[in-house]
Amino acid sequence: MVYLPKHFEEPRAARLGALIRRHSFATLVTTGENGVAVSHIPLHYEPARGPHGTLTGHLARPNPQTRHLLAGGAALAIFQGPHAYVSPTWYEGAPNVPTWNYAVVHAHGPVAAFEDEERLSALLAELGSTYEEGPEPWRYEALPDDYRRRMLRGIVGFEIAVERLEGKFKLSQNRNEADRARVAAALERSADPVARDLAGLMRENEAAPG
Repeated sequence: MVYLPKHFEEPRAARLGALIRRHSFATLVTTGENGVAVSHIPLHYEPARGPHGTLTGHLARPNPQTRHLLAGGAALAIFQGPHAYVSPTWYEGAPNVPTWNYAVVHAHGPVAAFEDEERLSALLAELGSTYEEGPEPWRYEALPDDYRRRMLRGIVGFEIAVERLEGKFKLSQNRNEADRARVAAALERSADPVARDLAGLMRENEAAPG
C-alpha cells in the first residue's frame, strides 16, 4: 500500500489509464518462496478487460521471477510518470522547504502465466505495433517461422487481472493556486524534458474536472 494523502489521490480511471499507456515501462513486483522479485518491463494495458483492466507482458524464461508467475499469486505493477525537484524559491512566501512532485500508478492483482504459442505471438505482435514507428516499421509477423518458434520457447507470458488501481499525483495540490502556477511555470522553463512533461501534467490537473 502506498502512502496516499487525500489531496494527492487520483481516483479518475481515465487519467490513471492515460499515465499507464504513456509510461508503460513498469516495475513488476512479485513474491514467492524465494522472496521478493522485481523486473523492469513494458506492459500492455487493456482497460476494458475487467473492472480495472488487464495488464499483459512477458519475461525471459531464465528469469527467476518466472517461478512466481507460474505459481500464481499476487503482483504489483508500478508505473512511474514524470517527476521533478521543486525549489522553495518558487513559492511566493517563506519559509518553505524543497519537495518533489511526481505522478505514479500502482496496479494490484493476481497474476497468471501462459506459455502457448498463439497467445505469446499475439502479445509480441501487439507490443511491436504499439512501439514501432516510421514508414517501414518492424513487424513480428515477418519473422521466419523457425526463428519465431525458437524465440517463443525462451519466454513466459503473463497477465494481471487488475483488482485495484492506486494513483498518486503529487502536483502541489497542498499549495495555493498562485504557488501551483509558479511551480508549473518554473518547470516549464527547465532544460529537462521530464520536468516540462510534469509541468504539462500540472496544467492538465488544474483544468481537469474534479
